[in-house]
Amino acid sequence: MNDHNNISAWLHAARPRTLPLALSSSLMGSFAALHDGRFRWNVFGLALLTTLFLQILSNLANDYGDSVNGADNAERVGPARAVQSGAISAGTMKRAVVVTSVLAFISGILLIGAGVGYTHWQPWLAFLAVGVVAILSAVFYTAGSNPYGYKGFGDLFVFLFFGIVAVCGTYYLHTGILRPAVFLPASVIGLLSTAVLNLNNMRDVEGDAKTGKRTMVVMMGSGMARIYHLLMIAGAMAAILLWSFRHESSATSFIYLLVFPLLARHLVFVFRNKIPRELDSQLKFLALSTFLLVILYGLGILI
Repeated sequence: MNDHNNISAWLHAARPRTLPLALSSSLMGSFAALHDGRFRWNVFGLALLTTLFLQILSNLANDYGDSVNGADNAERVGPARAVQSGAISAGTMKRAVVVTSVLAFISGILLIGAGVGYTHWQPWLAFLAVGVVAILSAVFYTAGSNPYGYKGFGDLFVFLFFGIVAVCGTYYLHTGILRPAVFLPASVIGLLSTAVLNLNNMRDVEGDAKTGKRTMVVMMGSGMARIYHLLMIAGAMAAILLWSFRHESSATSFIYLLVFPLLARHLVFVFRNKIPRELDSQLKFLALSTFLLVILYGLGILI
Protein backbone atom coordinates (compact mmCIF):
# COMPACT_ATOMS: atom_id res chain seq x y z
CA MET A 1 0.00 0.00 0.00
CA ASN A 2 1.48 3.38 -0.97
CA ASP A 3 1.62 6.32 1.44
CA HIS A 4 -1.32 8.12 -0.17
CA ASN A 5 -3.59 5.10 0.14
CA ASN A 6 -2.39 4.49 3.69
CA ILE A 7 -3.22 8.06 4.73
CA SER A 8 -6.61 7.79 3.05
CA ALA A 9 -7.31 4.55 4.88
CA TRP A 10 -6.54 6.09 8.27
CA LEU A 11 -8.63 9.18 7.53
CA HIS A 12 -11.49 6.91 6.50
CA ALA A 13 -11.08 4.82 9.66
CA ALA A 14 -11.20 7.97 11.82
CA ARG A 15 -14.65 8.70 10.29
CA PRO A 16 -14.43 12.51 9.98
CA ARG A 17 -18.18 12.82 9.54
CA THR A 18 -18.68 11.76 13.18
CA LEU A 19 -16.39 14.47 14.58
CA PRO A 20 -18.79 17.47 14.43
CA LEU A 21 -21.28 15.50 16.53
CA ALA A 22 -18.56 14.65 19.06
CA LEU A 23 -17.48 18.29 19.31
CA SER A 24 -21.07 19.31 20.02
CA SER A 25 -20.85 18.06 23.61
CA SER A 26 -17.79 20.13 24.55
CA LEU A 27 -19.19 23.13 22.70
CA MET A 28 -22.53 22.92 24.49
CA GLY A 29 -20.86 22.69 27.91
CA SER A 30 -18.62 25.62 27.02
CA PHE A 31 -21.51 27.74 25.73
CA ALA A 32 -23.48 27.05 28.92
CA ALA A 33 -20.45 28.27 30.90
CA LEU A 34 -20.19 31.32 28.62
CA HIS A 35 -23.85 32.06 29.33
CA ASP A 36 -22.97 32.12 33.05
CA GLY A 37 -19.93 34.36 32.48
CA ARG A 38 -17.31 31.75 33.41
CA PHE A 39 -15.80 30.73 30.08
CA ARG A 40 -12.08 29.74 30.04
CA TRP A 41 -10.15 29.44 26.78
CA ASN A 42 -7.66 26.82 28.00
CA VAL A 43 -10.46 24.54 29.17
CA PHE A 44 -12.31 25.13 25.90
CA GLY A 45 -9.35 24.12 23.72
CA LEU A 46 -8.38 21.06 25.76
CA ALA A 47 -11.99 19.90 26.02
CA LEU A 48 -12.31 19.96 22.23
CA LEU A 49 -9.00 18.11 21.83
CA THR A 50 -9.91 15.44 24.39
CA THR A 51 -13.33 14.94 22.81
CA LEU A 52 -11.73 14.50 19.39
CA PHE A 53 -9.32 11.87 20.71
CA LEU A 54 -12.14 9.99 22.44
CA GLN A 55 -14.31 9.99 19.32
CA ILE A 56 -11.46 8.84 17.07
CA LEU A 57 -10.60 6.18 19.66
CA SER A 58 -14.20 4.99 19.63
CA ASN A 59 -14.21 4.87 15.82
CA LEU A 60 -10.94 2.93 15.55
CA ALA A 61 -11.93 0.50 18.30
CA ASN A 62 -15.30 0.00 16.61
CA ASP A 63 -13.60 -0.72 13.28
CA TYR A 64 -11.33 -3.27 14.95
CA GLY A 65 -13.97 -4.85 17.18
CA ASP A 66 -16.71 -5.23 14.57
CA SER A 67 -14.25 -6.80 12.15
CA VAL A 68 -12.84 -9.27 14.67
CA ASN A 69 -16.31 -10.18 15.95
CA GLY A 70 -17.80 -10.57 12.48
CA ALA A 71 -20.28 -7.68 12.46
CA ASP A 72 -18.38 -6.07 9.57
CA ASN A 73 -18.54 -8.34 6.53
CA ALA A 74 -19.16 -8.25 2.80
CA GLU A 75 -22.92 -7.84 3.34
CA ARG A 76 -22.54 -4.76 5.52
CA VAL A 77 -24.51 -1.64 4.55
CA GLY A 78 -22.69 1.70 4.56
CA PRO A 79 -19.04 2.67 4.08
CA ALA A 80 -16.52 -0.18 4.10
CA ARG A 81 -14.46 -0.49 7.27
CA ALA A 82 -10.68 -0.39 7.18
CA VAL A 83 -9.92 -3.72 8.87
CA GLN A 84 -12.72 -5.67 7.17
CA SER A 85 -11.71 -4.36 3.73
CA GLY A 86 -8.02 -5.16 4.33
CA ALA A 87 -6.89 -1.54 4.05
CA ILE A 88 -5.45 -1.75 7.59
CA SER A 89 -4.49 -4.98 9.33
CA ALA A 90 -6.17 -5.95 12.60
CA GLY A 91 -2.82 -5.87 14.42
CA THR A 92 -2.02 -2.38 13.18
CA MET A 93 -5.47 -1.15 14.12
CA LYS A 94 -5.13 -2.64 17.60
CA ARG A 95 -1.86 -0.74 18.09
CA ALA A 96 -3.56 2.46 16.85
CA VAL A 97 -6.28 1.96 19.47
CA VAL A 98 -3.60 1.77 22.19
CA VAL A 99 -1.83 4.90 20.91
CA THR A 100 -5.07 6.87 20.66
CA SER A 101 -6.05 5.74 24.18
CA VAL A 102 -2.77 7.14 25.49
CA LEU A 103 -3.30 10.42 23.63
CA ALA A 104 -6.83 10.72 25.02
CA PHE A 105 -5.51 10.01 28.52
CA ILE A 106 -2.75 12.64 28.29
CA SER A 107 -5.11 15.23 26.86
CA GLY A 108 -7.62 14.41 29.60
CA ILE A 109 -4.99 14.86 32.32
CA LEU A 110 -4.12 18.29 30.91
CA LEU A 111 -7.80 19.19 30.73
CA ILE A 112 -8.40 18.20 34.36
CA GLY A 113 -5.36 20.20 35.40
CA ALA A 114 -6.61 23.26 33.52
CA GLY A 115 -10.03 22.94 35.08
CA VAL A 116 -9.44 21.97 38.72
CA GLY A 117 -5.66 22.11 39.10
CA TYR A 118 -3.48 19.32 40.47
CA THR A 119 -3.77 20.06 44.20
CA HIS A 120 -7.52 19.65 44.67
CA TRP A 121 -7.23 15.89 44.81
CA GLN A 122 -10.90 14.95 45.28
CA PRO A 123 -12.30 16.51 42.07
CA TRP A 124 -9.05 15.61 40.27
CA LEU A 125 -9.41 11.93 41.14
CA ALA A 126 -13.13 12.00 40.34
CA PHE A 127 -12.49 13.40 36.86
CA LEU A 128 -9.59 10.99 36.36
CA ALA A 129 -11.85 8.04 37.17
CA VAL A 130 -14.52 9.30 34.78
CA GLY A 131 -11.90 9.77 32.07
CA VAL A 132 -10.53 6.25 32.47
CA VAL A 133 -14.04 4.80 32.36
CA ALA A 134 -14.78 6.83 29.22
CA ILE A 135 -11.65 5.47 27.50
CA LEU A 136 -12.40 1.87 28.51
CA SER A 137 -16.02 2.25 27.42
CA ALA A 138 -14.97 3.59 24.02
CA VAL A 139 -12.66 0.61 23.51
CA PHE A 140 -14.90 -2.18 24.78
CA TYR A 141 -18.06 -1.03 23.05
CA THR A 142 -17.36 -3.53 20.24
CA ALA A 143 -13.85 -4.80 21.09
CA GLY A 144 -12.87 -7.53 23.49
CA SER A 145 -14.41 -10.94 24.13
CA ASN A 146 -17.66 -9.59 25.61
CA PRO A 147 -18.45 -6.21 23.99
CA TYR A 148 -21.34 -4.42 25.70
CA GLY A 149 -22.45 -2.84 22.40
CA TYR A 150 -23.54 -6.32 21.32
CA LYS A 151 -25.93 -6.51 24.29
CA GLY A 152 -27.93 -3.34 23.69
CA PHE A 153 -26.03 -1.06 26.09
CA GLY A 154 -24.53 1.21 23.42
CA ASP A 155 -27.41 3.69 23.61
CA LEU A 156 -26.99 4.13 27.36
CA PHE A 157 -23.22 4.62 26.97
CA VAL A 158 -23.65 7.30 24.30
CA PHE A 159 -26.33 9.18 26.24
CA LEU A 160 -24.26 9.19 29.43
CA PHE A 161 -20.75 9.81 28.12
CA PHE A 162 -21.34 11.92 25.00
CA GLY A 163 -24.22 13.78 26.63
CA ILE A 164 -24.46 14.02 30.42
CA VAL A 165 -20.82 13.45 31.36
CA ALA A 166 -19.26 15.44 28.50
CA VAL A 167 -21.51 18.51 28.75
CA CYS A 168 -21.75 18.65 32.55
CA GLY A 169 -18.06 17.84 32.93
CA THR A 170 -17.03 20.58 30.51
CA TYR A 171 -19.31 23.05 32.28
CA TYR A 172 -17.80 22.15 35.67
CA LEU A 173 -14.23 22.50 34.42
CA HIS A 174 -15.08 26.00 33.20
CA THR A 175 -17.01 27.12 36.27
CA GLY A 176 -16.01 24.97 39.24
CA ILE A 177 -19.68 24.29 39.98
CA LEU A 178 -22.44 22.08 38.57
CA ARG A 179 -25.95 23.50 38.46
CA PRO A 180 -28.77 20.91 38.11
CA ALA A 181 -30.22 22.96 35.23
CA VAL A 182 -27.17 22.08 33.09
CA PHE A 183 -28.58 18.57 32.78
CA LEU A 184 -31.07 20.03 30.27
CA PRO A 185 -28.52 21.03 27.59
CA ALA A 186 -26.57 17.88 28.46
CA SER A 187 -29.69 15.83 27.73
CA VAL A 188 -30.10 17.64 24.40
CA ILE A 189 -26.71 16.38 23.22
CA GLY A 190 -27.18 12.97 24.83
CA LEU A 191 -30.51 12.40 23.11
CA LEU A 192 -29.36 13.60 19.69
CA SER A 193 -26.13 11.60 19.89
CA THR A 194 -28.09 8.50 20.84
CA ALA A 195 -30.46 9.21 17.94
CA VAL A 196 -27.47 9.14 15.58
CA LEU A 197 -26.43 5.76 17.00
CA ASN A 198 -30.01 4.51 16.69
CA LEU A 199 -30.07 5.63 13.06
CA ASN A 200 -26.81 3.79 12.43
CA ASN A 201 -28.28 0.67 14.02
CA MET A 202 -31.47 0.97 11.96
CA ARG A 203 -29.33 1.05 8.84
CA ASP A 204 -27.34 -2.01 9.96
CA VAL A 205 -30.21 -3.97 11.53
CA GLU A 206 -30.21 -6.86 9.06
CA GLY A 207 -26.47 -7.50 9.25
CA ASP A 208 -26.39 -7.04 13.03
CA ALA A 209 -29.20 -9.56 13.50
CA LYS A 210 -27.36 -12.13 11.38
CA THR A 211 -24.07 -11.74 13.28
CA GLY A 212 -25.58 -11.72 16.78
CA LYS A 213 -25.01 -8.02 17.48
CA ARG A 214 -28.07 -7.32 19.64
CA THR A 215 -28.48 -3.57 19.38
CA MET A 216 -31.60 -1.84 20.68
CA VAL A 217 -32.95 -1.84 17.12
CA VAL A 218 -32.44 -5.59 16.73
CA MET A 219 -34.22 -6.18 20.04
CA MET A 220 -37.17 -3.81 19.53
CA GLY A 221 -37.58 -4.06 15.75
CA SER A 222 -37.34 -1.33 13.11
CA GLY A 223 -40.92 -0.12 13.63
CA MET A 224 -40.47 0.58 17.32
CA ALA A 225 -36.97 1.94 16.63
CA ARG A 226 -38.56 4.72 14.55
CA ILE A 227 -40.89 5.64 17.44
CA TYR A 228 -37.87 5.56 19.77
CA HIS A 229 -36.05 7.83 17.31
CA LEU A 230 -38.94 10.28 17.25
CA LEU A 231 -39.10 10.41 21.05
CA MET A 232 -35.38 11.14 21.35
CA ILE A 233 -35.40 13.99 18.84
CA ALA A 234 -38.62 15.46 20.21
CA GLY A 235 -37.18 15.15 23.72
CA ALA A 236 -34.03 17.01 22.68
CA MET A 237 -36.08 19.81 21.13
CA ALA A 238 -38.22 20.08 24.27
CA ALA A 239 -35.16 20.10 26.55
CA ILE A 240 -33.39 22.96 24.80
CA LEU A 241 -36.63 24.98 24.67
CA LEU A 242 -37.17 24.44 28.39
CA TRP A 243 -33.58 25.49 29.11
CA SER A 244 -33.99 28.64 27.01
CA PHE A 245 -37.36 29.63 28.47
CA ARG A 246 -35.89 29.33 31.95
CA HIS A 247 -32.54 31.03 31.33
CA GLU A 248 -32.71 33.27 28.25
CA SER A 249 -34.30 36.69 28.02
CA SER A 250 -33.44 37.80 24.47
CA ALA A 251 -35.28 36.70 21.33
CA THR A 252 -31.92 36.25 19.56
CA SER A 253 -31.13 33.44 22.01
CA PHE A 254 -33.70 31.33 20.15
CA ILE A 255 -31.90 31.54 16.79
CA TYR A 256 -31.28 27.78 17.04
CA LEU A 257 -34.97 27.30 16.20
CA LEU A 258 -33.85 27.54 12.58
CA VAL A 259 -32.62 23.95 12.95
CA PHE A 260 -35.99 22.57 14.06
CA PRO A 261 -37.36 22.32 10.48
CA LEU A 262 -34.25 20.31 9.56
CA LEU A 263 -34.94 17.88 12.39
CA ALA A 264 -38.58 17.63 11.32
CA ARG A 265 -37.49 16.95 7.73
CA HIS A 266 -35.16 14.24 9.02
CA LEU A 267 -37.98 12.55 10.92
CA VAL A 268 -40.22 12.57 7.85
CA PHE A 269 -37.43 10.90 5.86
CA VAL A 270 -36.89 8.24 8.52
CA PHE A 271 -40.57 7.33 8.72
CA ARG A 272 -41.10 7.30 4.95
CA ASN A 273 -38.06 5.18 4.05
CA LYS A 274 -38.35 1.58 5.22
CA ILE A 275 -35.27 0.20 3.40
CA PRO A 276 -32.35 0.24 5.89
CA ARG A 277 -29.63 1.25 3.41
CA GLU A 278 -31.58 4.41 2.49
CA LEU A 279 -31.00 5.77 5.99
CA ASP A 280 -27.23 6.07 5.50
CA SER A 281 -27.39 9.64 4.16
CA GLN A 282 -29.29 10.74 7.25
CA LEU A 283 -26.39 9.92 9.58
CA LYS A 284 -24.39 12.86 8.31
CA PHE A 285 -27.52 15.01 8.07
CA LEU A 286 -28.49 14.46 11.72
CA ALA A 287 -24.92 14.86 12.99
CA LEU A 288 -24.48 18.16 11.17
CA SER A 289 -27.93 19.35 12.24
CA THR A 290 -26.94 18.72 15.86
CA PHE A 291 -23.67 20.59 15.37
CA LEU A 292 -25.52 23.51 13.74
CA LEU A 293 -28.02 23.59 16.61
CA VAL A 294 -25.18 23.98 19.12
CA ILE A 295 -23.34 26.58 17.02
CA LEU A 296 -26.50 28.68 16.66
CA TYR A 297 -27.18 28.35 20.37
CA GLY A 298 -23.69 29.72 21.07
CA LEU A 299 -24.16 32.46 18.50
CA GLY A 300 -27.38 33.47 20.23
CA ILE A 301 -25.48 33.90 23.48
CA LEU A 302 -22.78 35.99 21.82
CA ILE A 303 -25.32 38.22 20.08
